[in-house]
Amino acid sequence: MINYEIKSQLAKLLATEDLVVENREVQTASFDVERRVLTLPMWSRASNTVYDLLVGHEVGHAIFTPNEWDWEDRIPQAFVNVTEDARIEKLMKRKFPGLTKSFYRGYEELSESDFFEIEDQDLNEMNLADRINLQYKIGHFTKIPFTDEEQELVELVGKTETFD
Repeated sequence: MINYEIKSQLAKLLATEDLVVENREVQTASFDVERRVLTLPMWSRASNTVYDLLVGHEVGHAIFTPNEWDWEDRIPQAFVNVTEDARIEKLMKRKFPGLTKSFYRGYEELSESDFFEIEDQDLNEMNLADRINLQYKIGHFTKIPFTDEEQELVELVGKTETFD
């Protein structure tokens, strides 16, 4: 049983600000950088570990993602989102080392439940942004295929330190 009030307090404590935390019937967690609203899904199938992962991820956006949109005309949003997700998770694990296990175990649980719906898919047919996203989320549990050229981009995403 998930105690949403405790997860809301966890988010505020990690973010060190009085975020608005909404628990709603939505498909995934999200963070509105401009309005400072963190939305957590009310999933019946997720454990406390998955919720800690979701809180850690979205608080990462609260702490590290700027409200800048000058890139929109130059870079496809999918690549910005994937790179930013990998970056903020790395930074959150660095800032809060105790979250490392929550991220690992949460993604393990999501992988085992086929949350990303890849069980019956040929991963070679997926676009590069989606495969990079999967690599940084469930790459410990599923082999994600990349060409040598693509692997260079995967590694660049992993080395990203700043939003710029």
